[in-house]
Amino acid sequence: MQEKFDFLRKNGTIFAHVRKKQYFCRRKRNHMNRILWIDDEIDLLQPYIIYLTSKGYEVTTASNGEDALDLLSAQDIVFLDENMPGMTGLETLQEIKRLHPEVPVVMITKSEEEHIMEQAIGEQIADYLIKPVNPSQILLCLKKHIHQQAIVTEHVQQNYRQEWSDISYMIDTATTFEEWAAIVRTLSKWDLELEDSPMRSLIDDQRTQANAAFAKWIAKNYESWFEARKSSIAQSSIAQSSIPLMSPDVMKHSVFPLLDKGEKVLLCVIDNFRYDQWKTIQPLLSEFYTVQNEEQYMSILPTATQYARNAIFSGLLPLQIQEMYPQYWVEEGDEESKNQYEKELVQTLLDRYRRRESFNYWKVNESDFCERVIAQLKGAQAPLNIVVLNFIDMLSHSRTESKMMRELANDESAYRSLTLSWFRHSPTYELLRRAAELGFTLVLTTDHGTTRVKNAVQIIADKNTNTNIRYKVGKALNCSSKNVMSIEQPKRVGLPCPNVSSSYAFCTGSDFFAYPNQFNYYAQYYRNTFQHGGISLEEMIIPLVTLTPKK
Repeated sequence: MQEKFDFLRKNGTIFAHVRKKQYFCRRKRNHMNRILWIDDEIDLLQPYIIYLTSKGYEVTTASNGEDALDLLSAQDIVFLDENMPGMTGLETLQEIKRLHPEVPVVMITKSEEEHIMEQAIGEQIADYLIKPVNPSQILLCLKKHIHQQAIVTEHVQQNYRQEWSDISYMIDTATTFEEWAAIVRTLSKWDLELEDSPMRSLIDDQRTQANAAFAKWIAKNYESWFEARKSSIAQSSIAQSSIPLMSPDVMKHSVFPLLDKGEKVLLCVIDNFRYDQWKTIQPLLSEFYTVQNEEQYMSILPTATQYARNAIFSGLLPLQIQEMYPQYWVEEGDEESKNQYEKELVQTLLDRYRRRESFNYWKVNESDFCERVIAQLKGAQAPLNIVVLNFIDMLSHSRTESKMMRELANDESAYRSLTLSWFRHSPTYELLRRAAELGFTLVLTTDHGTTRVKNAVQIIADKNTNTNIRYKVGKALNCSSKNVMSIEQPKRVGLPCPNVSSSYAFCTGSDFFAYPNQFNYYAQYYRNTFQHGGISLEEMIIPLVTLTPKK
């Protein structure tokens, strides 16, 4: 409790700064809002006008549509009667929407005829009120259509202030995967709700605090999980143990039980897909899917396709793949694609578990191919269908390499927005919609997430070291940063050793590696780009969701 009090006192200036911003936001919300009220019986509405004026609104009146159109500029909202001489309410509405489509229009009328309501809704009115109305209805309508965003933002900010110290306490005391997964869910929730809030900096500070504590927890526990996995695998009891669900467990945990129940399964693996990105697209999928089970699991290290995704499809750790199926393991220094044997690895998994299901496998790198997958899925007879979508991966890389993409996705909020825009307009959305129509149960997941890197740290390594900037594997790695986690005996955690003396080094938090040669250039080039391979909540604690099609 004393630590929480000290932390609050230390950050009092931050809260004072936020409260100052909120004060000016409230002042902006309470400025003199302008109402244009159009009614041929406007003289009978004087009590309403007096009431609204007392509430701080400026009310301009008009008794017909023609006069009203000359008064439209600089209005915040329009109240419109439907039954007027000359231009009718609906005709006036059409002109208002043509001249000022951004101004909300509330139709207030005695008419309850359904066709008039439908016409008004078709012209995109903001609301429809039936006379007689009482002042509280009018006031509620104003708060809904003029002040809603400011009211909601202020309410959300107040809720976050109340929960802020609880989140800090969660971070300080987390000792299990379930507790860290809850922290990811909580931070993502506030990330989404406070995207445009002056309290964004507090969320960023808590995420930095969480990643620092998470890295220490990983360093303390990671190796011990692999010792425990050996006995748990022998007893088939990983799900009941304290070991986190990890990459090699995904198929056995989430796909095989569905196949055992006779369901048609579509396993969709979206590369570089974070938990907050899943929450961003979830509302779109809810149109035709119901979330049956939303879980999170832990990606193995390195959080990179060669290791994590191959572990998913094979049900094995990378070292086991190398030893059992050397023809399917591609070393770091090889020029071959690191994920070219995914279909073959799935078959080895099915064979080891004596499963006889047939399966289809597609890897989608381009939109046109996604459309072909849709056509093939329609006639698919196999109970297991696997599609790998690489768009988020391509988005991350283009975010690094393209100046325009850097501008479009310059922070997490913009990155999520770009993901949502892609998903809404991409064939992927159509693929998942058609899969629901065809009755496929959808398992949606990823192999790892990404994190926005900000701070370059120097590392010295030989010329054969890999190129990933979040992790390094090689001989004689030398880095003085205290935030780097090293694994000196890779085989203990199921990782191959390219050489006898090879070790692994992982960046934590928002750090990334750069060599002393041209350090400043690469530090600037990669700063604020989205990368993967290292240790962070965003890279390691990732979504694993089962969805059933709506009838």
